[in-house]
Order: sequence, then C-alpha cells, then structure tokens
Amino acid sequence: MPSSARVPRRLAFRPFRGSTAIAEGLLTWAMLKGPAWRCLLPDVYVHRDGHRPEDHRMWCDAVALRLPPGAAIAGRSAAFLWGADLLVQDAPVTVLLPRAARLRPHPRVRQIRSVLPDTDRTRFAGLPITTALRTAFDLGRQDPRVDALVAVEALLHRRVVKLPALRAYSAAHAGWPGAALLREVLALAEPLSESPMETHLRLLLLDAGLGPLTAQHDVHDARGRFIARVDLAWPALRVAVEYDGDHHRERAHFRQDVARLNALRAAGWLVVRFTADDVLRHPRATIALVRQALHERATR
Repeated sequence: MPSSARVPRRLAFRPFRGSTAIAEGLLTWAMLKGPAWRCLLPDVYVHRDGHRPEDHRMWCDAVALRLPPGAAIAGRSAAFLWGADLLVQDAPVTVLLPRAARLRPHPRVRQIRSVLPDTDRTRFAGLPITTALRTAFDLGRQDPRVDALVAVEALLHRRVVKLPALRAYSAAHAGWPGAALLREVLALAEPLSESPMETHLRLLLLDAGLGPLTAQHDVHDARGRFIARVDLAWPALRVAVEYDGDHHRERAHFRQDVARLNALRAAGWLVVRFTADDVLRHPRATIALVRQALHERATR
C-alpha cells in the first residue's frame, strides 16, 4: 500500500504536534522518524508532500503550535495573514511575546517582546495574531521610514485598517518607541496606494520636493468620459507618473497599455513611466525626469 494512503487526513495538509497525534493514536514515534514526515520545530511535523519549504503560511501554522499563552503572530507575518504582500522569500515568522513568556529560539522565528493586551490579539485564519490595528501600529514604528510607510499603506489598501482609527491608536500610545516615526508615516500615508513600489516611488518624489501630487487620479476627456486612472498625478499640469510592474510585460497588458497611453496623450497628458530598477537603482535619474516633465508643462 502506498505510504500516502496511510496518512491520516487530519495530518496531510497542515503542521501538527507529534505528541498530540501519537496520543490520539494517529501515528507512532517510529512513524514520525520515517521519510513521510518532516520535523519543522520541536514536536511539530508536516507531511513531506504537504507544503513547499518556503511556504510562509505553513511556517505560521507551525509556529502557532508552539506559542505560549498570551503570544501572537505579529509584524510582517501578521500583515501577510491580513492579506498584505510584504514578505520576502524564506522570511522568519515574527511573533510578539509578553515579556515573561518563553519560547525556544529558532532560525525561522523572529521574537519581539512587548506589552500585548488581550484587546490587541485576535484569531484570524485559525491562528493567534495581532489585530490589524496593532499590526499596522507596530510596523509603522520600524525603520527604515519607507518600509514603515509601505507596510501601513498595504494594510490601509486592504481595508483591514482605517487611517482615523490608526491615528487615534497612535495618539493613545504616543510614548511608545518609534512613535515619532509613526506620526511622520501617518502624515504621509495614502490609502489609495496600490503597491509597495508605488509607495516607494511616491515617497521618492515627495522627498525630492516634487509634491503635492495626487495618487490614483482619474483622468477624463473633454466630454467627461473616463480614460484611465494614473498612479501619481499633477492634475493642473496634466503630468502623470506610472509604475510598471512585471505584469505589464505580458502581451495582453502591453496592448492595453499602448491603447491607454495613446488615449492619455490625446487628452493632453504627459506620462512618465518607471520600473522597479528605475526607482531603486537610479533614483536621481528618476527624479530628474519627473522634474523635467513638470518644468516643461509649467513653462509652456
């Protein structure tokens, strides 16, 4: 009989405590030592075919099984569970521990100790997790500033956090570490921002003194018909800045982009487009191109 046929359904897809599975008669210690199972953490196992090694959700499930009372998945891991795409591959699971709690160190676990009242913890997707509000509060206090802004805007865009509520929470915790950074982030935060790289680009231009600008601006023609929504805009000058992600290289997107760009030009808009490489590796050139476009329109 194939080994997969002997895998209990409850253990086939998610991590589990080995001692619990043995106590329930589902497995034996000898079985757990076999090739069908992979040990993730002390007493935490997963079926060898259940997940990819870099699956962050799997690691969140595994770490949750080892959390002491009062602890929660937090930070970027919590943001990931709330639906914000902020992780890099193989990132450790961030957990927030009450100061007196103990958890064995592990390379796949990043421990942070802080006050964690019950009102800042909840259960989401079956896991103990910091509330979306506490998650945004914590991430918005962590340098560097651009990453803090990216995290807060990602949660705002997911609509799991509202900006007024986050401002009120921040004001009520004004003495916490990083509160000054969070106040700056909240002054810059734009709930309409649609991607981390769009946030990077907007902050780059604002820091260069090229604001104020409008995010996610709707462009209409002379008859009031909708043409397009542009990432960043100076409406009075009819200048738009767009971030082009990898999906724009697909044939269908490319055709749509050409038609969209032609329509914007016909409506009198000057559009400057950038990639991640432009923003991250050539910021000065990016700023110069936008400044030139704004100068051309302001002096024509």
